Amino acid sequence: MTGAKPILLAEDNPRDAELALAAMEEHHIADKVVVCHDGAEVLDYLYCRGQFETRHKGNPAVVFLDLKMPKINGLEVLRTIKNDANLKPIPVVMLTSSREERDLTESYALGANAYVVKPVDFHQFLSAVKELGVFWGVINEPPPEAASR
Repeated sequence: MTGAKPILLAEDNPRDAELALAAMEEHHIADKVVVCHDGAEVLDYLYCRGQFETRHKGNPAVVFLDLKMPKINGLEVLRTIKNDANLKPIPVVMLTSSREERDLTESYALGANAYVVKPVDFHQFLSAVKELGVFWGVINEPPPEAASR
């Protein structure tokens, strides 16, 4: 994974964030995961501002985005990403506990690449996150314009 782009995990629930990192650790992806705890932090990361002002430039391989986050909710973050030409190529996976059809519909309408409902069962959650991490962090090939940044 050396030189690989990071995965951005936007998760305000510390337990879910730790589980996600543990799931990705098995495939040695966890060291490339940046965890943000609210929507404002996600945007700070993407725009290299605030605590992320000195981070290496470039977009993450994927953003795993929770819907229900403090400060700025996931749908607003998604809207910002998909309305910015520099950020738009980033794949965004909604990783949420919301089973509301309205959230699903709006996520896809705003440009989400996938919508995954977090399983309640511990082992199913670990398995789902591990598969997502491997696919988006290792297997998926980004579009050329995103790869050149």
